[in-house]
Amino acid sequence: MKREHFIRLVEEVLDSIPTEFRQRIHNLAVLVEDRPRPPKRPLRHAAHIGRTKPRLLLGVFEGVPTTQRSVFDFSSGPNRIILYQKNIEAICRNEAEIRREVRQTVLHELGHYFGMDEAKLKEV
Repeated sequence: MKREHFIRLVEEVLDSIPTEFRQRIHNLAVLVEDRPRPPKRPLRHAAHIGRTKPRLLLGVFEGVPTTQRSVFDFSSGPNRIILYQKNIEAICRNEAEIRREVRQTVLHELGHYFGMDEAKLKEV
């Protein structure tokens, strides 16, 4: 899928977010990259222990969740949600699945932006 089309899918998801949530989003950039950059040193994640092949990372939230911010914090640039287009495409068979996965990934990372951890997001 061409990057421009993928970005339009992301924009559609962001535009569909209810106004009461959109109004609470501040200082957040949503970016699309092909794949995550390799870490400078190996990372150990509990989710990967005992697996022969780790799951693909589809997106990530980088920043300080709204529940942990203080009026005394100095901004160090925008918080970021990064979607990994090639990883999303790798687990999907067609455009409809890509569209669903983009929506699910954007909403999942927005959950982190709003302060939800993995356990809480699994309940939703």
